[in-house]
Amino acid sequence: ERRVIDPAKGECTSVLCTEALRRALASAKMEASELDLIIVATVTGEMTCPSTACRVAGMIGAGHAPAFDISAACSGFVFSLNTAHEMVRGGAYRSVAVIGCDVLSPLVNYSDAGRGTSILFGDAAGAVILRSTDDRGKGIVAQVMHSDGTRWQDLYLPCAQRDIPAGADRAMVRPKCLQMNGREVYKFAVTTFCDLIEETLKKAGITADSVDHYVCHQSNARILESAREKFGIPHEKMYVNIDRVGNSSAGSVPLCFDELKQQGRINEGDVAMLVAFGGGLTWASSLWQL
Repeated sequence: ERRVIDPAKGECTSVLCTEALRRALASAKMEASELDLIIVATVTGEMTCPSTACRVAGMIGAGHAPAFDISAACSGFVFSLNTAHEMVRGGAYRSVAVIGCDVLSPLVNYSDAGRGTSILFGDAAGAVILRSTDDRGKGIVAQVMHSDGTRWQDLYLPCAQRDIPAGADRAMVRPKCLQMNGREVYKFAVTTFCDLIEETLKKAGITADSVDHYVCHQSNARILESAREKFGIPHEKMYVNIDRVGNSSAGSVPLCFDELKQQGRINEGDVAMLVAFGGGLTWASSLWQL
């Protein structure tokens, strides 16, 4: 079921984002003109300027609502969600659209040199709308965000020859193609994923079995399984769709959340932990009382 865009049909990041937002607005029974702010998590915008969020605002008809992008690779949606939540809770905005989307199919190396990464990714977008409420019991219970810029070479997307690290085999590195040190990223993710869950639970003052849904970035099924086993999380609480749709980067977490919602598994009052890690290196969590 993995999907990739068809550029010949005009499909691109901003188009996928706009369609995801249209569906989110329909689900929320809202008009685009009611949005106070649009945030897009992506590293695959068609242009350096304007932001993908500005293009989406224009296409969706959001008037003069402010719009900006957040670049945190696979962690981008969770970074954006945490940012939007604080802006709503602080009273600056009442209705905020948060979109996660990456279109990596045109940016992977399909030669033998890149086959270790090209097989992993799919293109996807997902959107949610946050609205203010007088119920202080709803929203984020705990959030965690981290980055380690010293390890950027483990996972990066060079725009030109100047971005290729010194000492790298330039015959193996193509500008505008995703570069990943799979072994190092895997080791980082295995350790970080479990530490991130533990840090979030400790910050919230709850145990792993208090969480109803673990909505995690779909990077690697083995990483998800190792965390599930460590914390004794039942299979039904940790959603997995990487076997069907691949790794869709910033689109991964909202896509999982939407599938859970469409299946009727998300209920009011549930506790959901969103977890992601990616290039930067970056990692983040968001624990929600729904």
